[in-house]
Parts: sequence; C-alpha cells; structure tokens
Amino acid sequence: MAAALPVRNQEAIHHHLAYTDFLELLVEDELVTRRDRLFARRLKQAGIPEVKTLEAFDWSFNPQAPKALILDLATGRFVREHGGLLLLGPPGTGKSHIAVALTVAAIQSGYTALYRSAFDLAQDLAETQATGTRKELVAELCKVDLLVLEDLGMRRLPPTAAEDLLEVFVRRYEKGAIILTTNRPLEDWGQVLGDTAAAGAILDRFLHHAEVVRLQGRSYRMQNRKELHAKGQNVVAPLTSEAK
Repeated sequence: MAAALPVRNQEAIHHHLAYTDFLELLVEDELVTRRDRLFARRLKQAGIPEVKTLEAFDWSFNPQAPKALILDLATGRFVREHGGLLLLGPPGTGKSHIAVALTVAAIQSGYTALYRSAFDLAQDLAETQATGTRKELVAELCKVDLLVLEDLGMRRLPPTAAEDLLEVFVRRYEKGAIILTTNRPLEDWGQVLGDTAAAGAILDRFLHHAEVVRLQGRSYRMQNRKELHAKGQNVVAPLTSEAK
C-alpha cells in the first residue's frame, strides 16, 4: 500500500474520489500484489523448468490435438475433482508444453503443484536409498494438489521405483490430481517399472479418473530446426569423424 500510495493519492485528488473509493483502490493494489507474489512463490516451489502457456501453443501444427479438452483441463476442473491426465505420444509432439502450461494454469487458479521429470525422479529415488529419506520423498509427492511426472519411461528407474510409485498413486487416489507424460505405450509399463503387478495397480487407480490424450504428428523441435536452417541462422551441426 505504501508503494502505491503516491500514485493513488494523485489519482484521488484529480478525480475527486471519495475516501472509501480511495481506500478501495489501495486494497485492490495490495490484493493484486499478494496474489502475484503467491503465484511466483508457488511457481518456484513447483520446480517448473520453463514457464509455458497454452496461448503460445501452436495448435495448427498438429491439428488433431484435442484443443477443446485441453482448454477445459486448463480451467483446473480436473485438479479440483482429483482427476488426472495421461499424455501419450512420440517426442516433440507437444506433451511437455501442454503439461507445463496446465501446471501453470493450475497454480494461477490457486493450487499447489510439483513438477518432476523422469530424470529428476530417478535421482530423487536413488538419493532416498542412500540417505534413508524415502518417507520424506513420498510425502512430498503426495502433499501437493497437482503432481506432474514427465517422460516416464525415458530413464531407467531404481529397482524399488515401482513400489515407491505405487504408494504415491495409492495415497493420491481420489485425493490429488496427476499429470503423466510418456512416449511408451501402456502395455510397456510393466517393463518400464520392472514390476508388472505394480504397474497394473498404478494404471488401474490412475486411469479411473484420468483423461487419456494421444498426440501424434510431426515433431515441433525438428520443424523449428528446419525453420532456423531456412532463415540462415546458425545451428550447431554434429561433428564429423575428422573434427572429433
């Protein structure tokens, strides 16, 4: 309020505002500031690598993407209802962008979130085995309103990963929302987690209240690379055997 006071005071004098209107403006400024600070804090706590939005998503590149469904999910309905979203598809089809954008939208709606890539998760699980902090990690994965696990199946997980993830999914079942992205079909999850029974139990709970979106089509990354080449921009080329 102190920061906004000089400007609001001049505005009140210029427009002959009543004292109550002047005070209302100061309170609104304070509420906006607090909301922005809360959003920034929760965004940092979520561990999102890069802020992305659906406004910046190129829907025309792969037009088969279910835009209406994804925009509906961006309202936060599935978080409120403790649902989920499974994004399936090959690399470069927009899974990460959509997952991050939905996470940002959820935080803007006032929810807490936690984003972990398969690489982060593998490291986290390995560290808990060394430090005996498994209980703390599971608690962290369970306490937020929205848990996002990215690129499941892209990194080999520790032998106990299936058991750890099963506990997380059991605890979050009908109590917290989850977004999963993967390029591995569901029938491969037993192999991915190294435990067919645990993988089946995880999918049984997760898919009960989850939307399944299969993304196909061209790779955004490869298309971007072609565009950079077309514009004559410098793109690092792989080293030849002679250069190596």
